[in-house]
Amino acid sequence: MIQTTQLQVLEKSLTGELFFDDLHKNIYATDASVYRKIPLAVAYPKNTKDIQLLIDFATKNNITLIPRTAGTSLAGQCVGDGIVVDVSKHFTNVLAFDEINKTITVEPGIIRDDLNRFLKPFGLFFGPNTSTSNRCMIGGMVGNNSSGSTSIRYGVTRDKVIAIKGLLSDGSEVTFSEITSAEFNQKKIENSLEGNIYRAIYTELVSEATQQEIKKEFPKESIHRRNTGYAVDEFLSSDMFGGNEPTINPAKFLSGSEGTLVFSTAITIQLDDLPPTQSIMVCPHFTSINESLKATVTAMNHKLYACELMDKVILDCTKNNREQAKNRFFLQGDPEAVLMLEVSADTIEEAEVLANKLIEDLKTNNFGYHYPKVYGNDIAKVHELRKAGLGLLGNIVGDMKAVACIEDTAVALEDLPEYIEEFTQIMDKYQQNAVYYAHAGAGELHLRPILNLKKSADVTLFRKITTETAELVKKYQGSFSGEHGDGIVRAEFIPLMIGDKNYQLLRRIKKAFDPNNVFNKGKITDAFPMDQSLRYEIDRNEPVIETIQDFSDSEGILKLAEKCNGSGDCRKSPEAGGTLCPSYRATRNEKETTRARANTLREVLTNNAAKNKFDSKELKEILDLCLSCKACASECPSNVDIASMKAEFLYQYQETNGYSFRSKLFANNAKYNKLGSKFPALTNFFTNTTLAKKVMGVATERSVPKLAKQTFENWIHSKNVTLNRAQKALKKIYLFNDEFTNYYDAEIGKDAVIVLEKLGYEVMTVNHEESGRSYISKGFLKEAKEIANKNVTIFKNLISEETPLIGLEPSAILTFRDEYIRLADDKTSAEQIAKNVFTIEEFLAAENTKGNIDTNVFTKEIKTLKIHGHCHQKALSSTHASFSILNIPENYKVTIMNTGCCGMAGSFGYEKEHYKVSMQVGEDTLFPKVRNCSNDTEIVAAGTSCRHQIYDGTKRIAKHPVTILREALL
Repeated sequence: MIQTTQLQVLEKSLTGELFFDDLHKNIYATDASVYRKIPLAVAYPKNTKDIQLLIDFATKNNITLIPRTAGTSLAGQCVGDGIVVDVSKHFTNVLAFDEINKTITVEPGIIRDDLNRFLKPFGLFFGPNTSTSNRCMIGGMVGNNSSGSTSIRYGVTRDKVIAIKGLLSDGSEVTFSEITSAEFNQKKIENSLEGNIYRAIYTELVSEATQQEIKKEFPKESIHRRNTGYAVDEFLSSDMFGGNEPTINPAKFLSGSEGTLVFSTAITIQLDDLPPTQSIMVCPHFTSINESLKATVTAMNHKLYACELMDKVILDCTKNNREQAKNRFFLQGDPEAVLMLEVSADTIEEAEVLANKLIEDLKTNNFGYHYPKVYGNDIAKVHELRKAGLGLLGNIVGDMKAVACIEDTAVALEDLPEYIEEFTQIMDKYQQNAVYYAHAGAGELHLRPILNLKKSADVTLFRKITTETAELVKKYQGSFSGEHGDGIVRAEFIPLMIGDKNYQLLRRIKKAFDPNNVFNKGKITDAFPMDQSLRYEIDRNEPVIETIQDFSDSEGILKLAEKCNGSGDCRKSPEAGGTLCPSYRATRNEKETTRARANTLREVLTNNAAKNKFDSKELKEILDLCLSCKACASECPSNVDIASMKAEFLYQYQETNGYSFRSKLFANNAKYNKLGSKFPALTNFFTNTTLAKKVMGVATERSVPKLAKQTFENWIHSKNVTLNRAQKALKKIYLFNDEFTNYYDAEIGKDAVIVLEKLGYEVMTVNHEESGRSYISKGFLKEAKEIANKNVTIFKNLISEETPLIGLEPSAILTFRDEYIRLADDKTSAEQIAKNVFTIEEFLAAENTKGNIDTNVFTKEIKTLKIHGHCHQKALSSTHASFSILNIPENYKVTIMNTGCCGMAGSFGYEKEHYKVSMQVGEDTLFPKVRNCSNDTEIVAAGTSCRHQIYDGTKRIAKHPVTILREALL
């Protein structure tokens, strides 16, 4: 047994980092599969020397190393009880680029989409395109021999691999690349582990009987997606092993080996020219899965660039996903299946001809009933809908989940309809409604049974269904692992799929490469059992967890955490767009991902023996850098709302451990501002002194926001203010005077009243409570609940479609749509109010669409505007409403910046220990883009925190959209 002192010695020897605390071990116990194995430790090597030290340690202590990049593997490749070696943080560089020969050498931790952004200016790209392409990494793609939606045109990863440089199990450095037969023979005589590997390959494969056994048992050659076991069939093209080719490339053999043979440190890949610029996607609708598969055979005669399938289960999942619902625009009715058929050409006219021929062919063969054509940027939206499918499957409420076990089968295209018919019979036998989606054109469907792996009966089904499906795939001489790999879930079926003789051959090859089982033990050969080490304890008594918020929409807070299936959308880079997850983007630590937080919540709430299950230092640490941006509630396909769970944790934890002075100060911000606003000049002077900041626990580098000279409430009620009410108002609206507008941004409140009344709306106010945002963010949920209940009582008989409630600060007004639904006792009234609560941008945009806005009251001046969206606005509303209303002045040129989170996040960015991360979040995307704006470009931001962060980070003043409109009035 490894002692802690041994790990401490190893830690000190590494240039990188080694963690062996319970928090990191729990975080890395799972990937995107159904498995859970607690590792011994987690390493973040910084260089090759670090990996060599880890190999030496593993060899001497008889443990295994589990290579890991993004950790999105579906078969359990990245879980194990040894040391997880995460290269995603430091091995991220481009090492060499040959534009002429169209090759590039990269470290294994570079993200596929980031690589393609680098290559785009050169007219090149890396073709294989997985659904996880915005966070999956080249090392993982090589390990799994990934394919994705483009394989019918650009092939699989193995086709692109030119060379792999890495470390063997004795720590020696080696490069595998194309060599001649003579060079191969020369390698055989070397007195090294590398030489022994070449001798073993030659000895094992030189026999004609062995070659024939491989050809007989391996998947049909026409199946391009073939990832079952090791790709020994790759060697058979060589003239040494019965083929005709004078060269051989062992690197292609290593593609798909799941880190069990070599630890890759540099990968050279072949690139392709960018595809034609003009594309049309035809999305025929079908009344059955079988009809769509038969149509696939016809469609594949049309030289498609993509041929993908989504079934009704996937499509239904997208209905309630905030981010994906808008991508359903092309759907008509309720189809059982939809194909995504993409044609491309150099001109749109040529693409139209191809699309029309495709549609005509489908109609002639009586396939489909609706044939929408999708163009331009909308094609990416359809692709995004399909890509989200994996994560969306985790959005099924409750314990029944679409389970990855048979989701990677591939058969010859001509066998696909019959194969699926027989597969459906298996599903019917077990009363299963399976999920069908993915790469129909490549003969691969990601088929998933829906099971509850917390129950022993369904775990038994898990094995039965997998076994019978494996037998069916073997009947059609297909591949049980098309692109997701063998891992744990399919490795024990390899003897069935390729025959025991070939399986023993694989075992001997593994032994030649890795005699001490240093690399990723239990994968491909000598596999772990597929129905053990599951994520959940079988037939457990479900923990009962009481919460002050209502999590019934997920059947409780624990099941909300369990909705995370590990797909890793929270690991995408800033350049990928969106906001998720700002703290990960700033630190590049897995610990700061939504996935890690959900995993830790699951672990602690399930296993914590304390009376208060939230009383956990691990939870406190894992949630510390969560900015509560709400991006996880919308951008995560499973809608894992960490912000709501963090608020619950803070409440429960502080109830046991007490509330700090600073938390009380920030939570009661509105109360103290009410006192400070009596003497605003004095208050502003004092709060910006170094002494005051230190007392408050605020970073001394920060400027503290200044109170307005006159509160918005006082301005409204002042006898000196005369509101110019329209004689006949277009509509009456209630304006919500939130605590931020009232005390800090009173001028914005005035701007809103002026604009609304100028446009003919009657603005009404009523005495109400603050929004409660500060209380929610600091976990003062008793107080927040009281505020929610009072506001619901005040507004439930006032707010309707005819008299909506309009707000200026997104984080305040949107509490009515979000937190109030979880907090209010009168949930029915809260939900009714939420239907008629809008940001001022949403309200004006809707009114403009109805033709109710007189554009003639605005200037014809030319102005350039750049919008930064507030996180809650993006998650619960839309920045497009801001874009819409700022285009009302006809000569305004408006752009929404792709800027993610600003990093301030209410009080987070003021807190001294969070200041550095807060500013790094801003530097990820927002600050550079603001600095690149010309001086005459107006920066627009609806959020008060955003505007403050923009000023602190760039010294540029940002304005609220309504201020821009007020300044535009004639």
